[in-house]
Amino acid sequence: MNYNFNIATTMSTVLNITHETNISNETAPSIYIPNPSEIQSLLNITRDVPFKYAMPLFGYIMPFLLLVTIVANTLIVVVLAQRHMRTPTNLVLLAMAISDLLTLLFPAPWYFYMYTLGNYSKVLFPIPACYSYHYMYEVIPAFFHTASIWLTLVLAVQRYIYVCHPTVASTWCTVPRVIRGMLLVYLVAFFHQSTRIFDRVFQPVQYKWNNSVHSGCMYHTANWVRNVINENIYFTYYYVFRILFVHIGPCTALVVLNVLLFRALKEAQRKRNMLFNENRKSECKKLRDSNCTTLMLIVVVTVFLAVEIPLAVTTLLHVMQNALELQVADYNDLNATILFTNFFIMLSYPFNFAIYCGMSRQFRETFKDLFMMGSLVSRREGSSRYSLVNGPQRTSAHETVL
Repeated sequence: MNYNFNIATTMSTVLNITHETNISNETAPSIYIPNPSEIQSLLNITRDVPFKYAMPLFGYIMPFLLLVTIVANTLIVVVLAQRHMRTPTNLVLLAMAISDLLTLLFPAPWYFYMYTLGNYSKVLFPIPACYSYHYMYEVIPAFFHTASIWLTLVLAVQRYIYVCHPTVASTWCTVPRVIRGMLLVYLVAFFHQSTRIFDRVFQPVQYKWNNSVHSGCMYHTANWVRNVINENIYFTYYYVFRILFVHIGPCTALVVLNVLLFRALKEAQRKRNMLFNENRKSECKKLRDSNCTTLMLIVVVTVFLAVEIPLAVTTLLHVMQNALELQVADYNDLNATILFTNFFIMLSYPFNFAIYCGMSRQFRETFKDLFMMGSLVSRREGSSRYSLVNGPQRTSAHETVL
């Protein structure tokens, strides 16, 4: 059973500059002479990545995408962190923006080093660099992206309660409950990834290449995985859990919730038209604002699903091919598909800023007050205006208006 792949969010690859083998516990590097079939995999970091696609995506486009993402998500964080913007819905959006930003920020130095600077063919060394690569490129991004997926589900459930069960919204959708829910999401995501911190061991190795000796890293699965749990069982359970509870499960739930929200939105629009015809302008305005918020969150979730569902399906096929030894697709094609789906996920990160600006009046006004008007007076006036729109700072079914 071959588990020589990684379904981390940022990119699916293993530390291809190393060779997996059983290594003694000696601290001094031993000389390992790879056979001809292993030479390229030992020296080339892109063994499991289609280099002809990876180089333009991560070497040329990624630096600009990183800059745009940092700017866009930082602006989201600054705007949503304002006191008058601190509603249960906005807190979840704030946490999502931070998680998405960190998902890309941690592996970014390695993208820049390997692809932009052209070091993709070099052997990574010393050992601390190999561990840093493993944590920053695989473990930490997967943790933050897992949290982002579950936060998106929290957002959809919260909005469903607001729209379809408004009588219990004031009880279930309070700021303290939302904060506790977000902390639980991060805690579970951490425990899910925590074993990946310790399941791989790197050791120095010296190898001969072109009649000279070079240094590099070798890795092997940690002894506690091989001897206590069993390597096949460990990776099978890890990826099955990831398939069910990180990819397929949340995406299925989000599709169902999005459909229910869309139906509720159509019903609310019909009710709004009725209120408008009855000249009940105050209630009509509140319902309009609530509908705008619901529609915006439907768009956010739809964009999320558009990039996550392909990754979920490809991940499932990858696990089936490796765990069940089913030839469902060409291995190189699966790796290329995962490469593109992961890139599109990262490409979607700045889109939320455009969605908020285009569909949220309050977000636009707060952004203008903070970055365009630039005066303390206008900011105070803006805060007063939003207080009039949203009412006193208490939790109710109408306080998620954006």
